[in-house]
Amino acid sequence: MARMVALQQNQLSFSPLASSLSDFSGTRLHSQIQLKRKAWQPKAGFYVSASSTKKILIMGGTRFIGVFMSRLLVKEGHQVTLFTRGKAPIAQQLPGESDSDFADFSSKILHLKGDRQDFEFVKSSLAAERFDVVYDINGREAVEVEPIITALPNLEQYIYCSSAGVYLKSDLLPHSEEDAVDPKSRHKGKLETESLLEAKGVNWTSIRPVYIYGPLNYNPVEEWFFHRLKAGRPIPIPNSGMQITQLGHVKDLAKAFITVLGNDKASREVFNISGSKYVTFDGLARACAKAGGFPAPEIIHYNPKEFDFGKKKAFPFRDQHFFASVDKAKHVLGLEPEFGLVEGLADSYNLDFGRGTYRKEADFTTDDIILGKSLVTA
Repeated sequence: MARMVALQQNQLSFSPLASSLSDFSGTRLHSQIQLKRKAWQPKAGFYVSASSTKKILIMGGTRFIGVFMSRLLVKEGHQVTLFTRGKAPIAQQLPGESDSDFADFSSKILHLKGDRQDFEFVKSSLAAERFDVVYDINGREAVEVEPIITALPNLEQYIYCSSAGVYLKSDLLPHSEEDAVDPKSRHKGKLETESLLEAKGVNWTSIRPVYIYGPLNYNPVEEWFFHRLKAGRPIPIPNSGMQITQLGHVKDLAKAFITVLGNDKASREVFNISGSKYVTFDGLARACAKAGGFPAPEIIHYNPKEFDFGKKKAFPFRDQHFFASVDKAKHVLGLEPEFGLVEGLADSYNLDFGRGTYRKEADFTTDDIILGKSLVTA
């Protein structure tokens, strides 16, 4: 049974947890399980060397990006604390992770329990701890960030997870870091946060991912396709299917977050992070099939204007070209994505969906509307 140590002081709770998580190398996992279908072999695990040891706070960290990033930081010897509301376990064993690796990680990770909307608690608790670096991977509004900056006047670096969704829609692609941004986008809070960090004179770095995929993804990106492929259903794709988009693997994103730590070249800079290749919607459907060892899918194109889906979303991507240049990250930071698209999708499938550990059950309601079929109720 995992060892748990907890220290509670007022609302503050620190706990080096022990459960069971470990190496999330796709290669190791593939050797441990037998898949019914032939799937592409994922690449080996990744490892990045960061700078000197830091006392690091991660805002969030128990779901997707933070799970992989925190393991790299702990492996590098940093003292890592997750700030969460405590609704999810601070550590849980990943597929393919050995018991010993997980026990090592969970014995070192710390927990600061609280609600980041409770600004007074944030200020008092963080001021008492004096963190060197903050990784903010769940901040959405500038008002959530100001108390953190106030509490940590000697902060060395604030590393922020923004979004490529901040760019103004344009006919000229790919988006680059110098492109115009959209102050009315649904990600405007992230833009305002970047502006706040600059205005406060903080040593900040902002990462702007495009679409993120990989094991533990809670957004219906690759899972949306895998559900349909597993069920042997056609894949409905809006309009021509030639819309171009871009996906970046979560492990490559975690690597980018580690690379900017203590990196002078990343000071007060914005970086797009994603895969090197762009892909059409139809191409993504075929890539998912190849990654999971499924037959080539039947693809159905439809005009979304001809349907009323109510509040349901019929397709997980925005119906437009949407991709960004990662040249700056390559040239300035020396970053090169490890995962090609099919290899990355295979890593996700083998470590997650292929094991039956997807986030949501399949819902083909909108598919049936598109295909002109009646729903079959049990």
